[in-house]
Amino acid sequence: MAQKVVLKIMTMTDDKTKQKAVEAAADIYGVDSIAADTKEQKLTVIGQMDTVAVVKKLKKVGKVDIISVGPAKEEKKEEKKEEKKEEKKDDKKEEKKDDKKADKK
Repeated sequence: MAQKVVLKIMTMTDDKTKQKAVEAAADIYGVDSIAADTKEQKLTVIGQMDTVAVVKKLKKVGKVDIISVGPAKEEKKEEKKEEKKEEKKDDKKEEKKDDKKADKK
């Protein structure tokens, strides 16, 4: 099961260190996606990898703090909720149309 690891890299203040951090994380086996935010100095790594290996590799770039480690399914849940809401709206619209047609007859 894929996991989401959010790290804070203290030295990631410019594009050069951001690029080094992304490249270091990309070298690790099992990494699916990487997102970097230089303003908040955060690096988000998603995949089936060892968190300790990620931190060990990124320590070469700068000081690393682990913010959170958890399952990567959060995004999928939000998408499913949005789809369900859209389906409910569509169903309600269809019911109203059916009611209007029945009233006209």
